[in-house]
Amino acid sequence: MKIRVVSSREEIFTLNPNERVVHLAFRPSNKDVFALVETCPKIEVIQLPKSYMGTISKSMEMFFKMQRIQLIEGDVWGHRKDINEYYTVPSSVTEKIKEMKSEGISTEDIEAKVSRERKLNPKMVAYIISKETPA
Repeated sequence: MKIRVVSSREEIFTLNPNERVVHLAFRPSNKDVFALVETCPKIEVIQLPKSYMGTISKSMEMFFKMQRIQLIEGDVWGHRKDINEYYTVPSSVTEKIKEMKSEGISTEDIEAKVSRERKLNPKMVAYIISKETPA
């Protein structure tokens, strides 16, 4: 799974309209969020660093719910934007999830274990489970 890393407001307008998961590496304003949703109508997840999560207004949170967009706290550890504009969740993570799921391990336990081992937010792991593995 790929996460598009956006490091500036100006970059929002250059995004592919089919982006579904975006990590904003800057503190977005309401205007930036509206521009992002307009530019990428298929967006499903917006990930923000922990330090920016507290700055999201209640009206924006309500907007995300109405648009069915998940707001997830998290970082893209070790990603270098100058090398690649996408952070790729390693295939080993999705393979581990599939393996644990086939062993009958509960979704909550998978989220906890994978998020602890791979420094991914449990909500991001839940999203990966829902998108990358068959039900």
